[in-house]
Amino acid sequence: MEKRDDVDVHETHEHYPEKANVQHTVIKGNEAFAAALVSEPPNPWARTQIMLYVFSIVGFFCSTMNGYDGSLINNLLINPAFLEYYHAENAGIWAGIISSMYQIGGVVALPFVGPAIDTFGRRIGMLIGAGLIIVGTIIQGVSTNADTFMGGRFLLGFGVSIASAAGPMYVVEINHPAFRGVVGAMYNTLWFSGSIIASGAARGALNTGGDYSWRLITWLQCLFSGLIVIFALFLPESPRWLYVNNKKEQAMNMLTKYHGNGNSDSTCPSMRSSLNMDGADKRWWDYRALFRNRASAYRLGCNVVISIFGQWAGNAVLSYFLGAVLDGAGYHHPIEKANITLINSCQQFLCAIVGACLVDRVGRRPLFLFSFIGCTVVWLGMTIASAEFEAGGGSKDSMGTNPGASKAAIAMIFIFGSIYSIGITPLQALFPVEVLSFEMRAKGMAFSSLAVNVGGLLNQFAWPVALQNITWKTYIIFTVQDAVQAFYHLVVHSGDQEPHGKFLEELDEIFAAKNPVKASIQKKHVAVTETGNVVDIHDV
Repeated sequence: MEKRDDVDVHETHEHYPEKANVQHTVIKGNEAFAAALVSEPPNPWARTQIMLYVFSIVGFFCSTMNGYDGSLINNLLINPAFLEYYHAENAGIWAGIISSMYQIGGVVALPFVGPAIDTFGRRIGMLIGAGLIIVGTIIQGVSTNADTFMGGRFLLGFGVSIASAAGPMYVVEINHPAFRGVVGAMYNTLWFSGSIIASGAARGALNTGGDYSWRLITWLQCLFSGLIVIFALFLPESPRWLYVNNKKEQAMNMLTKYHGNGNSDSTCPSMRSSLNMDGADKRWWDYRALFRNRASAYRLGCNVVISIFGQWAGNAVLSYFLGAVLDGAGYHHPIEKANITLINSCQQFLCAIVGACLVDRVGRRPLFLFSFIGCTVVWLGMTIASAEFEAGGGSKDSMGTNPGASKAAIAMIFIFGSIYSIGITPLQALFPVEVLSFEMRAKGMAFSSLAVNVGGLLNQFAWPVALQNITWKTYIIFTVQDAVQAFYHLVVHSGDQEPHGKFLEELDEIFAAKNPVKASIQKKHVAVTETGNVVDIHDV
């Protein structure tokens, strides 16, 4: 029998002397998952599982689209031709407004996210969001004034709100539970693939000069949304959506083929017993499932808190207004700024992939703690370095007498990106999806999108103005914010639920437990015969 990292296997016949070939295993997870994992260990490189990885890549494109825009606006705000065309600056209220239209569009989309994804399915939800992004990109690309450009960004935010809810839901719901954590965590790491493409394209476009230097990278935003529109209809639909929409045979066929290796008895029994065939997800106006009882409210709270914390770590400044931050550290040339932005995106991508591979080995809560504590320390260092740089006479026109402080500030930017990417980036999309039941999931992810966009509105309006008026003192706010968020995970919320080792539907009983945290980390003792029959399961 294959030995897994989360399984402690040992041979003994102490409890079953009459059974000569019983193997005893201690495993994290619930009964159904434990039985399935031990009796039929899944193969991560089976042909059908590789196909699921390929299907997931289309879902990942939703994250790539989002990442492209996140880096695009930052690159536009350090592009002299763009700023000259719209008579703008890379800090201040105009920079905040042009950036925040994206978040405003996302907030307005809230009532439409759940109905679109629940009514038409996860695939069509991705397609609808991508289609709106294409239209928004066209409006941006042909704009001749700031109002039209902002209108395009509004539509982009509206579309991304739908696509970024449907994408992670699709990835999490189609993958085998044994690999759901790693594959689902990989979703948000692809944010950086979009960021890298945007930064690289922007760096190259600077050589063209003039309006082409920013219009070219604006039009490139159609790339991944176009791929989603092309491939979405060729994907298998989420089996959970199929099942609750009276397409049970299609759902079971999908699970049998991709999860059960052709064995229909291997499909998830908890899914069939737990999914509500007449739940609130069938009624576009019905949000009662989100607040039905203590467990539902608790699950939504976990979803929203993690979503907004991921926006308030100070990362938004380095995503959208890095140009102003670099000005404050003494780096002024557009090519110089573009190089730093591109290198930063690449190293964050690598760190995010490392973090995604650790989510099941280390756990969700330890990664959150690592990142928030680390970000607190880094922003404190950034505050000190920037203050020293300014005290040494550094400014937008001079490196001053303390270039060492400038280099220290740049180092802090890269260290922050690494720490944030390892712990927070992989979990930003995975954890909010995992903690919601199917009935809550689409509408709950709309609230997650609302939290992200409301948090983003503060980022877009407050920080460019703060960077312009109080410069490095802005970093003190980030230091305090991250310290509070670290305190939340360490003391206030003494343990986040660990969804690893469980079918999505088995999380329902965990959140209904008196102590959800304890229930989530409970280990099981499993006794299995050589033929794969489970003869006993009990708590350790």
